[in-house]
Amino acid sequence: MKQAVGSLKLRLADYREVQAFAQFGSDLDAATQLQLKTGARLVELLKQKQFVPLEVEKQIMLMFAGNQGLLNNLELDQIALFEEEYLNVLDGQYAFLSNLKNIKKLNEEELLGFYSACRVIMKNRLGI
Repeated sequence: MKQAVGSLKLRLADYREVQAFAQFGSDLDAATQLQLKTGARLVELLKQKQFVPLEVEKQIMLMFAGNQGLLNNLELDQIALFEEEYLNVLDGQYAFLSNLKNIKKLNEEELLGFYSACRVIMKNRLGI
């Protein structure tokens, strides 16, 4: 968990640095554009409604999806809808979020399930 938090902090710090540089209007290579795109989606995922914080398990799964770049095909205004759909699927269909507290490490099968849940939501519910 600490490693994931550290990775997220570094990724967001890099995003802010590149974002500041990009404001000067210089041409950006594909890797830098991808970094900006991923960082912007992570920032959107971190936003929460006032006085309605998300449970830690839900935050973990959302950050996992964002940190893996799975949301890069979404527009920023689609992130909130994705969040809602993703958490509903994981909580309802997989009943996974309620068990996440007891799991120390995700296995490969569970990770593949999260990837496929993201893809299904984006294709079937968001049309991407």
